[in-house]
Amino acid sequence: MLMSEVRKVKRVITGQRTSDGAGVKLTRMFGQDETTMMDPFLMLDHFGSDRPEDYMAGFPMHPHRGIETVTYMMEGRVDHRDSMGNEGTIGPGDLQWMTAGSGILHEEMPYDTGGPMKGFQLWVNLPKASKMTAPKYRGIVKDDIPVVDLGAGSSVKVIAGDFDGTKGAVSELAVDVGYYDVGLMPRTVIEYEVPRSKNAFAVVYDGEIMVGEERKKVRSEELAVLGAGDRAVAEVGSRPAKFLFVSGTPLREPIAWGGPIVMNTDEELRLASDELRKGTFIKDAR
Repeated sequence: MLMSEVRKVKRVITGQRTSDGAGVKLTRMFGQDETTMMDPFLMLDHFGSDRPEDYMAGFPMHPHRGIETVTYMMEGRVDHRDSMGNEGTIGPGDLQWMTAGSGILHEEMPYDTGGPMKGFQLWVNLPKASKMTAPKYRGIVKDDIPVVDLGAGSSVKVIAGDFDGTKGAVSELAVDVGYYDVGLMPRTVIEYEVPRSKNAFAVVYDGEIMVGEERKKVRSEELAVLGAGDRAVAEVGSRPAKFLFVSGTPLREPIAWGGPIVMNTDEELRLASDELRKGTFIKDAR
């Protein structure tokens, strides 16, 4: 029987300041240049500001095809609506897991609370067999996300996947994804199994943690890409810390990326553009 192996840190990425949508200021933790390394994940944005002028322009109505977008709010509120007729508000601790599939139009517009807005948006690539599936929307409120109590104030919110026998709030996904929001109090160590077949990363949004077999220091606004292994280990020193831990089974398929549309071939991108122009982009989901 082979001994399990703790994953080492392959690379630490520092987020880059940029803007998207109609001018929302955010930090891009990774994007198009890292798709091979991060497969099946395409992009991770960390948006956060105490200044409404940095985020109020929002993300007006725009198309998606071939991916899933996962919006996880920590502070502030975002109003959303889409071409399937879904609409509502994503509040602190809430989650929107949207499968664009064959095509969807949607918008996410911040609600002016006069205070901060903070959260993450992750793009998950869909496999070729699922890229033209019917769109699907999942709205998960804070109270429906299971929390694993680690003791002494430390905890794990299980958004997707399985943590120590606790199933995540989101299931029946096209790609096997684990998504955990981890909060650790000082002098705490967390260790959990991650199948060797998955790629994995940890992104810190408060404080700093030590990650991997070598206990590599990762600070807020940094992301640690983990290498091969069966287990992930993280710990904190004298101060508490918060981070997301995400894993997924790579697709190893060709990627053709055209803004908010991600397919397998350039021809599929051209078809999507033609359909947007002709008004045939949205398919009958029945």
